[in-house]
Amino acid sequence: MRRTILERFPAGDPRGSWAAEEFAAARRGEGLAAEVVMNLDQDVFLVVVPQQPADAGR
Repeated sequence: MRRTILERFPAGDPRGSWAAEEFAAARRGEGLAAEVVMNLDQDVFLVVVPQQPADAGR
């Protein structure tokens, strides 16, 4: 599954993933299927949404 990254949050932040979770919750409130995932290689939390079918060929 392809995903679009909406925002990145440093994993070393004192609040941990909270900022990412709050951002994702706000996007879900707008109707987006946002979720938080961790990118271990870059040490960041990512807020992502599934790519729309029209974008799948890109």
